[in-house]
Amino acid sequence: MTDTIKPPLPDRLSTDARTKFHIAAVFEHDVGIRFNDKERFDVEEYCISEGWIKVPVGKKVDRFGYPLTVKLKGKVEAFYK
Repeated sequence: MTDTIKPPLPDRLSTDARTKFHIAAVFEHDVGIRFNDKERFDVEEYCISEGWIKVPVGKKVDRFGYPLTVKLKGKVEAFYK
């Protein structure tokens, strides 16, 4: 196993490369999100300090083809797997 230096996880991170909250170096590693003490695998964006995540609403998309999301509030923890 090689020890690679992982960048610190930011307070806010998005999987959408169009936003300023997308950090490609973080996505080179597996990132996990725990929301209200349960691991979530469908998180599109999170903010630890404000305590919310954005998750897609089923298979619904907007007029540009991007998934519609809903903001859920609660305790958010980000970690490397």
